Amino acid sequence: MNDVKKNWTGNIQLGAKADHDVVLKQLCKAFNSSPFFKHCGMSMRVVDDQIEGYIEMQPELVGNVAFQILHGGVAATLLDSIGGVVAMEQLYRRATPEDLPDTIKKVSRLATVDMRVDYLAPGRGQFFTARAETLRLGRKGCTMRMTMLNDEAKPIATAIASYAF
Repeated sequence: MNDVKKNWTGNIQLGAKADHDVVLKQLCKAFNSSPFFKHCGMSMRVVDDQIEGYIEMQPELVGNVAFQILHGGVAATLLDSIGGVVAMEQLYRRATPEDLPDTIKKVSRLATVDMRVDYLAPGRGQFFTARAETLRLGRKGCTMRMTMLNDEAKPIATAIASYAF
């Protein structure tokens, strides 16, 4: 497997059941190395044994200049990204050492099929966090629900997305 694909899938090694803490950290490391995430200032981190998306408000991310509100596309990107990385984590969580090669293939192919975003409040705040939960994890795809909060823990946006792998 080439190094880019190996790094993107969390750099999980074959042969043994993947340690959950290692999986979380490796997936965050893989996402955080993305040039796009670096450009936008987005990051993934482990908080309370879960992966959480994080972004600080920056002038370049403002969509509504008059009110200094975060652009809706930034919110959608953070929600889509946290949904995808948590889906990857869930695939690794259910993998056995025997099916880890197949799981790595699924993780490397994971792609968003459909996503609906509901904007609940204006994107005001110093920073924003996002978390995801699995609604369904099947053989060929999954459905995730994601929520983005501002620095006051106010829900800004939610999304439901389907991912194929």
